[in-house]
Amino acid sequence: SNPFEVKVNKQKFNILGRKTKNDVGLPGVSRSKAIKKRTQTLLKEYKEKEKSNVFKDKRFGEYNTKISPEEKMIKRFTLERQQNFGKNNIYNLNEDEELTHYGQSLAEIEKLNDIVDSDSDTEERGTLSAELTAAHFGGGGGLLRKKVSSGQEGEAEEKPKSRKELIEELIAKSKQEKQERQTQRESALELTEKLDNDWKEIQTLMVRKTPKSEKKDKEEKTKPDEYDMIVRELGFEMKAKPSDRMKTEEELAKEEQARLQKLEADRLRRMRGIDEKEEAKKQPKHISADDLADGFILDKDDRRMLSYKDGKINTENEEEEEGGNEESNENEEEGEEEDNEHEEGSEEESAAEDEEGVDEDNHSDLESDLESEEEGTGNKEPNEESNENQSQNMEEQDLKMEAARSELPYTFAVPESYEKFKSLLTGRTIEQQLIILERIQKCNHPSLAVGNKAKLEKLFGFLLEYIGELATLDLPELKTIDRLVLPLYNLCQMFPVSASDSMKFVLRDAAHDMEEMIEVKGRATFPGLDTLIYLKITSLLFPTSDFWHPVVTPTFVYMSQLLTKCRITTLQDVVKGLFICCLFLEYVSLSRRFVPELVNFLLGILHISLPKKQAQGYTVVHPFTPVGKNLELLLVSDKKDLESWQKQNLPLSIVTRLKEMSRTELNHIRLSCLALCFDLTKKCAALYESLPSFHEIMHPVRILLTQHLPVSEYPEQMQEWYNSTLRELENKAKHYTPLVCEKKKPEPLKQYTPKIMKVLEFGRKLGGSKKEQERKRLIHKHKREFKGAIREIRKDNQFLARLQLEEIMERDAARKRKVKELLGSLATQEGEWKAMKRKKRKN
Repeated sequence: SNPFEVKVNKQKFNILGRKTKNDVGLPGVSRSKAIKKRTQTLLKEYKEKEKSNVFKDKRFGEYNTKISPEEKMIKRFTLERQQNFGKNNIYNLNEDEELTHYGQSLAEIEKLNDIVDSDSDTEERGTLSAELTAAHFGGGGGLLRKKVSSGQEGEAEEKPKSRKELIEELIAKSKQEKQERQTQRESALELTEKLDNDWKEIQTLMVRKTPKSEKKDKEEKTKPDEYDMIVRELGFEMKAKPSDRMKTEEELAKEEQARLQKLEADRLRRMRGIDEKEEAKKQPKHISADDLADGFILDKDDRRMLSYKDGKINTENEEEEEGGNEESNENEEEGEEEDNEHEEGSEEESAAEDEEGVDEDNHSDLESDLESEEEGTGNKEPNEESNENQSQNMEEQDLKMEAARSELPYTFAVPESYEKFKSLLTGRTIEQQLIILERIQKCNHPSLAVGNKAKLEKLFGFLLEYIGELATLDLPELKTIDRLVLPLYNLCQMFPVSASDSMKFVLRDAAHDMEEMIEVKGRATFPGLDTLIYLKITSLLFPTSDFWHPVVTPTFVYMSQLLTKCRITTLQDVVKGLFICCLFLEYVSLSRRFVPELVNFLLGILHISLPKKQAQGYTVVHPFTPVGKNLELLLVSDKKDLESWQKQNLPLSIVTRLKEMSRTELNHIRLSCLALCFDLTKKCAALYESLPSFHEIMHPVRILLTQHLPVSEYPEQMQEWYNSTLRELENKAKHYTPLVCEKKKPEPLKQYTPKIMKVLEFGRKLGGSKKEQERKRLIHKHKREFKGAIREIRKDNQFLARLQLEEIMERDAARKRKVKELLGSLATQEGEWKAMKRKKRKN
């Protein structure tokens, strides 16, 4: 074709055997193909852009170029016939189909062969005879004709019947037909009655009563199975009814607060001696809208004498009366004792008394006539009886008021300081203290008000301080502390962050005190009973099995410092140290964490129960020393005390009573401490038996028990504990695993074989492994495809830009054309107007 549209790609070198694909290019042809393709695809998308409606041709084979038009038409015709098959179109009159109505053909109905009256009772009723139709619809000539038989036709033609005769004949014939129908109906009724009677007789013959023996056999045979019984029971069982939904914590708190407020209002009412019935009477009754409110009674005259003094209104009398009322109110309030948070003003009481006085005045006005009559007759007995009843009622009311005063209030505010909290609980039983704490929590739940959360967080600190104060008494109230742990736990569950902060603050103070004592005196002593109780409460409030916990982990460290830094100088220190050992075992019971301070302390306790001699085969660590003055602290040499000893528990309260005990009691406590040490050693052995170094850890304890402890001098019960502990230590199997080299793939020895590199031709990619070559090939392919995609996108953008430019130019050309037309029309109008003006001037 056109040689200018052909592009020849020249090659630098001609290589034999290489096929060249693109020697000659046709840029014009390829450009026209690309434009045609874009007009079919991209142009349609551009025109349908921002349009929701799309026209789709769903005819068979419309977009299939492989099917010829004849085949398309044939297939479409067959599909249309298949769709319309079985569907009769009632509006298509060209179809050779028979139309029906209620099962009858419309063609037959149109012939009107059989006319049926739908209102007739029988088939014959309503049909018109030939004579009747001739008389009414046949015209005048038919009435004069005479209907006779075929044998008398000649005579009938000569003698026609008159109109009167024809009507009489008609009437007679209709009566005869009516009588025939009546007789037929009666005969049909008689036949049905006869058939019914015959059927009843036959039915009695068909029904046969089965004898009782056969019935019993049937019942025995058709006895229901257990499965059938269960199915029937399930059928009659009550279906599950939907229960009320679970209330939220806020709803429960509001209900509890409302209940306590109601109970507190009842208690205050009983304390003031106000009867519930009288209070109900005083409540305002319902007043209808039609009530004129004119039935009031003026009980007393509140008017005062108007007087002047020195030209001013005299108000002294009014002030005196008001002062007297205030004094009376104050006197009445002196007898009442209420809590600070539940005080109410004297105005309510005076108002209640005024209302009572008004009621009394009303009754006195209404009953004045009766009283005057009684005075006239002189009957004094009813007055005496009424006075006695009043005195009894007053006594009962006083008792009720005293009982109400002695009751605990039902609503409490959270105390703002520790002094108020302490005054709220002191002097009350433990049950009352628990009730007060419970009511404080319920009345001040965090969901009821905004500031309640901060108040209850303070309450946790107050309760913790109160427990510490109870523990520092001369006779510590450990039972009260034990009961107070429950509200403390509830508060900790509600506010875990503030509870942990409070507990950390207490532990931090105790640790600082110990460090200060070490700096000042050079040695530390065991803390007081309150700190020990705090350590116990920590294990109850927080999880002790965690790997790290913000409260429990510092507690661990503090307890280990106590067992290593505090000197053992008295029996009191021994009891405290053993209590900390018990706490350690409780802390570690789940995590099985190894605590070396625990084992060393138990070894030291066993060491101070031996007579003075050099320790051989084991070493004791701080705070115990192999030589010193407190070595025989748990040694008991009195045989009478050894024989009279019995195992007893060591309560914490014994720490404060050791100074008041006798020598025998002290020896018994020493033996109890030794028995407790045996028990703790046994528990340690059971706890740490899975450790690989168990035998090495317990080796010093086993040597001390087997070689140095004088077992024969101790009682039999102590010897039994000793033997069980020793058995627990010696019967544990050794869990040693031999050292094995780590299993790994053997590395091959280095061989000095030459590495052969493949020499490639110039221009080819340097080779590597198959994976490397595949990776490079994919990268090259991706780069080529990426460049081609960018090229196509640029061409698409150029195509769309040309389209948009054409649209803009078309719009501009149309606009210019319209502007020219407007300007031309305006110019013609202007020329015509000027021509008219010129004509007018000439004229």
